[in-house]
Amino acid sequence: MTQFLEGPQGRRIAYHRVEGQGPGVVFLGGFRSDMQGTKALWLEDWARRRGRGFLRFDYSGHGQSSGAFEEGAVGDWFADAVAAIRGLTQGQQVLVGSSMGGWIALLVARTMPERLAGLVTVAAAPDFTERGYWAGFSGAERAALAGRGQVEQPSDYGEPYVITRRLIEDGRDHLVLDQPLPLPFPVRFLQGTEDADVPLSWALDLLDHAVGEDMRLTLVKGADHRFSSPDCLALIGAAVEEVLLRAGAPVVPPAA
Repeated sequence: MTQFLEGPQGRRIAYHRVEGQGPGVVFLGGFRSDMQGTKALWLEDWARRRGRGFLRFDYSGHGQSSGAFEEGAVGDWFADAVAAIRGLTQGQQVLVGSSMGGWIALLVARTMPERLAGLVTVAAAPDFTERGYWAGFSGAERAALAGRGQVEQPSDYGEPYVITRRLIEDGRDHLVLDQPLPLPFPVRFLQGTEDADVPLSWALDLLDHAVGEDMRLTLVKGADHRFSSPDCLALIGAAVEEVLLRAGAPVVPPAA
């Protein structure tokens, strides 16, 4: 059953939580996605069968949470994630960040590393508002953004994305690749080679930039941005198990 947490500035954050042993697992979804996605539901089942705590939630303006998507920005969704982790989990957690959720996870790691047992990202898209949208805008689009405050961008996932000036400007306040990025816990980055949304070079840049003693990047030839085939989902689960094991947590075999 969906529950709600009163988050920052009165935003209501919809969530589903599975009680279980720790460290728990927290799924952080992508840009304009929600907690009903394939990866989130697969991970919840994965955690439930192992008796491990699990949390999935919708950022404000996403899914069942309050607010309008076009009014939000990375800083808002980062604040939602911090509120959810602090208010709905105890002890250390393994964050699983998908696409924009990878950026959010890196912001969380920078802000409260003591709460993380490890990190797994799937097609992480740190700084994508600057490196992706702004860098790719034409002069006309940049002028429209300055004048009208928003532009529309086509999406392979349905309606066009409305990109606002606030999203771009707020993104600049939350960049992670322009300063040191220590990740002092086990980290596994996963990336498909046929990802049309997050360039392979971004995964390599993140691996090169981040600092940590236990960090690996796994490339899956032919996998796209969704990274939701049975093999890709199994790889996510295996990465979480490996991070838990490296963090010293007991790994429980799944229930029959």
